[in-house]
Amino acid sequence: MPFISKIERQSDYNRFSSSTPIVIDNGASYFRIGWAGEAEPRVVFRNIVQRPRHKATGETVTIVGDHDPALLKYFDCTRSGPRSAFDSDVVFQFEIMEYILDFAFDRMGATGSEIDHPILITECVCNPVQSRSKMAELLFETYGVPSIAFGVDASFSYKYNQQRSVCDKDGLAMCPGFATTHVIPFVDGEPIYKGSCRTNIGGFHVTDYLKQLLSLKYPYHLARFTWEKVEDLKMEHCYVAQDYVSEARLFQKGAKEADEKTKMWQLPWVPPPVEEPPSEEEIARKAAIREKQGQRLREMAEAKRSSKINELENELRGLEFLLNQLGHVQESDVPSFLAETGYVSRQEVESARNKNMQSLRKAKGEEKSEQAEIEKTDPNEKYTLINVPDDMLTTEQLFEKRKQLSIKSMSDGRQRLKQKRQEEEQERGRKQQLEEERRLANPELYVEQLRASYNDLSEKLNQRKRLKTNGGSSTNGNGLAGSVGRGERLNAAQRERMRLLTTAAFDRGKGEDTFGAKDEDWQLYKLMSKDNDDDDEEPDEDSVELARITSRLQELDPTFVPKVETGSSQPAEVPRVRPLTKEDFQIVFGIERFRCPEILFSPNWIGVDQVGLDEMAGVSMRRLSCNDERLEERMTNSILVTGGSSRFPGIIERLEAGIRMIRPCGSPIKIIRALDPVMDAWRGASAYASTPGFHTQTFTRMDYYEKGEDWLRNYQLKYSL
Repeated sequence: MPFISKIERQSDYNRFSSSTPIVIDNGASYFRIGWAGEAEPRVVFRNIVQRPRHKATGETVTIVGDHDPALLKYFDCTRSGPRSAFDSDVVFQFEIMEYILDFAFDRMGATGSEIDHPILITECVCNPVQSRSKMAELLFETYGVPSIAFGVDASFSYKYNQQRSVCDKDGLAMCPGFATTHVIPFVDGEPIYKGSCRTNIGGFHVTDYLKQLLSLKYPYHLARFTWEKVEDLKMEHCYVAQDYVSEARLFQKGAKEADEKTKMWQLPWVPPPVEEPPSEEEIARKAAIREKQGQRLREMAEAKRSSKINELENELRGLEFLLNQLGHVQESDVPSFLAETGYVSRQEVESARNKNMQSLRKAKGEEKSEQAEIEKTDPNEKYTLINVPDDMLTTEQLFEKRKQLSIKSMSDGRQRLKQKRQEEEQERGRKQQLEEERRLANPELYVEQLRASYNDLSEKLNQRKRLKTNGGSSTNGNGLAGSVGRGERLNAAQRERMRLLTTAAFDRGKGEDTFGAKDEDWQLYKLMSKDNDDDDEEPDEDSVELARITSRLQELDPTFVPKVETGSSQPAEVPRVRPLTKEDFQIVFGIERFRCPEILFSPNWIGVDQVGLDEMAGVSMRRLSCNDERLEERMTNSILVTGGSSRFPGIIERLEAGIRMIRPCGSPIKIIRALDPVMDAWRGASAYASTPGFHTQTFTRMDYYEKGEDWLRNYQLKYSL
């Protein structure tokens, strides 16, 4: 079976005798396997399996635990995500468990399918007999293991620390693990499982809660919050608060202590390149290039113009020569004379010559100069017939006089409009200059005045629009606005349409329906469809001023958002997008640092209706039903905290404060963290498997075939050998 992994394969498997046990710490988070008697496991990897297909060949490969991310680009992982064999610390997917064991034995150096070494494997507290039976069946029938022993990881960790005088024979083992949290009481060095307690909260839920909080806080950095990265952030920054409410108030008030406890994770960020202004030499060089290009374009345009002028002059000379020849030809012979030239008559030749002359004058620029001279001339010279009485003019002169009057009136109108526009432009420039002086004198006051003017104008326009739409408002006896009728809610254009429809229906109902027989009837549709609403009206001065103030505020105040007009479905304008800065790529950890581990003490925060870690100690002691106060004191005087989630700073002090609340005043309470909360379970199992009496605690393959599940149901390891 092909594997993808960065873990090296061991080469000394055959050097160990068949009596040397193999120790397996089968945790929900990590899988550890090694030889009994050694201080460290040989192979450690995450207890997950992924089976993608190769993109080119379609072959299915098995990725167990840690893998090389650079190799995943060759595989299709969309349909195969990481899968675990566990459900709340109980193995239930034995197909996945087989992949994990195959990989583990392969990395240990086993060459054949038979494993001829005894196996010591860990399990959770009060593991269901079905899970234990399936695990024994897998090891016996698939791998041919000679004998197996099952033990609890937290018990091995407690015994390992007891041998090193960290804890006593009587005590409590508290194990906040990956998916669950267990509390196991120990009496005379042996675990009492009937007094154990379990909560379905662990490090997985803490990491998942932190991932959710960061995703909600920074939704634009979702790709950064991978499971592995959030796990590292949790172990690096999170801690347990001694008093959650007091700690949260510090961050709510923004105290100095809260700023000191706030951490920051800087994501990779590259500042945008800053364009430096060009130097004087660069500006001069570009100007010279532009001048050179412009000169070349001007030369090309001049050459094209000269060529066109020469072509028009040659064509004009040809047409004049043709007209001179036509002067010596009789009128009856003209069509035959012009047969080869392409023209039909003398008038067509003259028309072509006139057009050619006009094009030639336009190409030489003489037409614009003539028009300018005409404009410079005195109006009395241009319009000679305006001041002449009508009785002194002929019919053609009267027609010409009316034409001159029309032209003169249009010219005067254009001059007046041009003069008005110039005056308005000067007035606008003067107002802008005054506003700029006011802004420079006091920018804050200027922006505040603009906002006040904007609010007044917008309210005025909205009120005017409401009055036009509703037709006014009526009030009741209390002076409050009452209901309005249908007619009052319609504006003038809508009421006119209603009148036309009513009139047309009334006229049609008098007799025979002859609507449409006359052309005048169809004018009714034009009147009804004519839109006289305010939307098509020219904007008044207030609307223009409001638009100007809005644009001015958007330039000066980036936080300004225009209001939505009354009756308009258009959303408010989105503020302008500002360029990203270094602060936009900073992940700040404030209250999240202690809020996520708090679910170990308050599982109901994430919907788990169970007790917290501190209350589990009291529940476990009550389940013993020993009624021995001295035994309870000895147990609370030796509380060992182990497991991956016990490495949070402050968890020991928080546990001591919580347990002291449920114990009598003056009771001795001593809580100790394990020497290595993660590896002590495997080390304790390794030390236990290396003792001479270990073989008495195992059951062989023949015992399994003869006694079956009933024997496994009552099987319990004795930890004090």
